[in-house]
Amino acid sequence: MLYYFLVPLAKDHILFNVFRYLTFRSFMALITALVISLLIGPPLIRRLRRWQHGGETVREDTPERHRGKRGTPTMGGVVILTAILATTLLWANLKNRYVWVAILATLGFGLIGVWDDTAKLRTRRGLSMRVKLGTQVLLTLALLQIVWWQPPSAWLPVLAIPFFKGWLINLGWLWIPFALLVIVGASNAVNLTDGLDGLAIGPVIMAGGAFGIIAYLTGNFKAADYLKILNVRGAGELTVFCGALIGAAIGFLWFNCHPAEVFMGDAGSLALGGAIGTLAVLTKAELLLPLIGGLYVVEAVSVIVQVASFKLTGRRVFRMAPLHHHYELSGWAEPKIVVRFWIVSFALALLALTTLKLR
Repeated sequence: MLYYFLVPLAKDHILFNVFRYLTFRSFMALITALVISLLIGPPLIRRLRRWQHGGETVREDTPERHRGKRGTPTMGGVVILTAILATTLLWANLKNRYVWVAILATLGFGLIGVWDDTAKLRTRRGLSMRVKLGTQVLLTLALLQIVWWQPPSAWLPVLAIPFFKGWLINLGWLWIPFALLVIVGASNAVNLTDGLDGLAIGPVIMAGGAFGIIAYLTGNFKAADYLKILNVRGAGELTVFCGALIGAAIGFLWFNCHPAEVFMGDAGSLALGGAIGTLAVLTKAELLLPLIGGLYVVEAVSVIVQVASFKLTGRRVFRMAPLHHHYELSGWAEPKIVVRFWIVSFALALLALTTLKLR
């Protein structure tokens, strides 16, 4: 909203010209989201604690040591959602189609997460997998229609291949199921990773930074031409959304670091995963997502391998899945697991960014 009020004033005073720049608005979005998170976090945590009455918020399939976290309120992802959405509405150009897709994806997946968290608190079971996945698929299909129905000059259903200049695969209508898999898969991968204090939110900060850089370069014709990457007109405005994502994540980490005052719950993990997957699709960086979100991929794969191995052979590959629980049962302290996983995530995000030049 500020974009519409302040940019026109640049005609009268050069001071307001700064609001035209993506870099300025992105940094302001980061700071604004951080401040909002820090301000609304304490009262919201107190309200969640009163509402949940110290109810069980720890997953059943976790190591015994997690029983000491009983009573910690969940659904703290509402803090993240509020900060991201309010900040993006404040600083982004709301005439941009991609900004609205990112907003609606974050809000939609977040509401599904709130629904699931509420069901868990009431029944201890939560939503069935069929309902949970079904609503995610329907939401994603609806959002992809906003992207799909554009002139070819504005959007092409192509897949960009990293490391190669100008290598584009035209997927045609297959782009829709492919993008659906990317977004829904990313959402649930982050959800699986959310099992230790601060574990899932740290890599979100790194992914937000990586996708912010990619969005800026992809949306800038000169930069895209220099790097020989696909230019997506309008994608640069997603840099503001990424700034809000980073700021909200840092603010939430203040309360979620070990020992956590609040868990993000599905309200946060599904929303953040959906946002990251959507950013990958909108910036044509789908094949970079396994690097940028490499930690989430490994965690999800560890669950798949564990389940498949047990059903086929009756044996478990890991002591417990997802992978972070395996290291817990191996004797690693929770903060050590979190920080080391962050380091790996940071290295993978940097590696993904190097592919923009190595072509």
